Amino acid sequence: MLYHDYPGQECSIASSLEIVGERWSLLIIRDIFRGRRRFDQIQKSLGIARNVLTARLNRMFDAGILEKKAYQSNPERYEYFLTQKGLDLWPVLMAFLGWGDKYCAPEEGVPRLIVHKECGGEIDDRRICMKCGKHLEVREAESIPGHVEHEQAPEASAASPAPQKSR
Repeated sequence: MLYHDYPGQECSIASSLEIVGERWSLLIIRDIFRGRRRFDQIQKSLGIARNVLTARLNRMFDAGILEKKAYQSNPERYEYFLTQKGLDLWPVLMAFLGWGDKYCAPEEGVPRLIVHKECGGEIDDRRICMKCGKHLEVREAESIPGHVEHEQAPEASAASPAPQKSR
């Protein structure tokens, strides 16, 4: 984490960066939006060191961005879910996605598309469906492979309901 208090600055951007400004944090949140909720899934997806991932997950849990639910007791293992505070980061991720698609996407096209579940229209960086014009909330959207498919396995959408606990 950054661990700077930005002396003399009372700034919401600086305060936000303290929580999600470290380079792995938004990628972890992105993966959880995509349905990767278990430690090993996130670690494999990002290639992040296990100790770094543990520290970031704990920091976001302590900040109220994530909640964790045990899915195994021996050894204890958790799935991570976004709280409302975490879901409220969707506009931030959409802005980054729009900027990255505009300035960093490969010539072949964007790697992922965010689409409106109801009509299938692409969503712009302001979270408006370009097909029907509706301003969308996170649970109305899903991530699908774009023009460049980097990942083999299909992913759950950002808004898919939490899986039921197996018994």
